[in-house]
Amino acid sequence: MSIGDRTAFVLGTWFGCGEARKAPGTVGSFGAVPVHLWLRGAPIGLHLAAIVLVTIVGTWAAQRMADRLGQKDPQRVVVDEVAGVLIAMAFVRGHGALATSVAFVLFRLLDITKPGPIARAEHARPVGFGIMADDLAAGLAAGVVARLGLLAMGAI
Repeated sequence: MSIGDRTAFVLGTWFGCGEARKAPGTVGSFGAVPVHLWLRGAPIGLHLAAIVLVTIVGTWAAQRMADRLGQKDPQRVVVDEVAGVLIAMAFVRGHGALATSVAFVLFRLLDITKPGPIARAEHARPVGFGIMADDLAAGLAAGVVARLGLLAMGAI
């Protein structure tokens, strides 16, 4: 296996989270939490730049893994969950553990059920982008809903 393939597998599985036997997507999402905890204290520009970087690198890794494994959307690829949950939690950064937990749970719910446009997003091409796109959409939707919840409660 080449260094590029090894790098893609390490990043695509988010440092092994995707190798979990049960619920690798949820394990990968939890694997993003330390990154979020570090980013929440950083300037918002750095937070957004990190999400963009994870998305770009994740798209490359997802494409390479899909090609090498001969699968359209390998279950082992969880970097898409990392990017999506980072987006969701970015919407509520600075609003405590409960808001972060709500964003996390909403993301997982939308990622698993894939309502409407989220399901359509996974068919985007190339394959690596399609793998990422539904999670990016789920993260955006979860973040908006969590943020609107905070507004409705008067917490913002």
